[in-house]
Amino acid sequence: MSSVGAMSLRISVVVPSYNDAAMLDECLTALDAQTRLPDEVIVVDNGSTDTTVEVALRHGTRVVTELRRGIPQATWAGFDAARGDVFGRLDADSVPPSSWVARVVEAFESDPGLDVLSGPGRFYGKSRFTHWVAEHLYIGTYAHLIAAAFGHDVIFGSNFALRASAATMLRERVHRDDRDIHDDLDLTINLRPGMGVRFDERLVVGVSARPFDSFSRLARVFTMAFHTFAVNYREESFWSRRRAWTDARRIAGGRAADGIDGLETLGP
Repeated sequence: MSSVGAMSLRISVVVPSYNDAAMLDECLTALDAQTRLPDEVIVVDNGSTDTTVEVALRHGTRVVTELRRGIPQATWAGFDAARGDVFGRLDADSVPPSSWVARVVEAFESDPGLDVLSGPGRFYGKSRFTHWVAEHLYIGTYAHLIAAAFGHDVIFGSNFALRASAATMLRERVHRDDRDIHDDLDLTINLRPGMGVRFDERLVVGVSARPFDSFSRLARVFTMAFHTFAVNYREESFWSRRRAWTDARRIAGGRAADGIDGLETLGP
């Protein structure tokens, strides 16, 4: 897959996959049909025993093997291998519309202060009622409640992108070696105070409703979320994290009033 527009930011799209060959094929087909093609697509094979690797190679992607099972491990193996200025992140069951890459690149090019961009999912499979619950209660509650708690927008793991420079800042802050971590929630909690993060309700991708296949699958999602909260809270209280964001905005606002861009001077 090649890029268009020599002056535009280079974008690498990372797709972790474990025994998801059929869904991965749909995801990669959608990436092949983008109006602005990715500069590279990296499929991270997380030890699959199906035809995941064959599907990835057939679509001309780079394949990175990460045998340590877990979404955080697979995601960061892809980010570590990526060569773009911006790293897009989709799940194997994500189906991005044809404008997804173009919209992501345009957002980062038009806003130099943007570090992380995310958006919601429109669920497919299962019933309409399941779709409503997933989109309004599951993602809707996450996007608004967590944002209110931490004082900044959230990241949805099936649909986000971040600058390479932001990944460098976050690499040692997240819990990339804990397979029980909810990786997008962990990223959200560990965003550096003052980073530019935006959850764009218009940046939608298709996402499978399979987490709602059974109570046990859904329970696993919430168990991972509680584990993620607990691990991070032991390191720093959520009140302290929110206060750091408030302070960062206050400092940035003061410097902006003086005609100085102050976020670059904030501590790590």
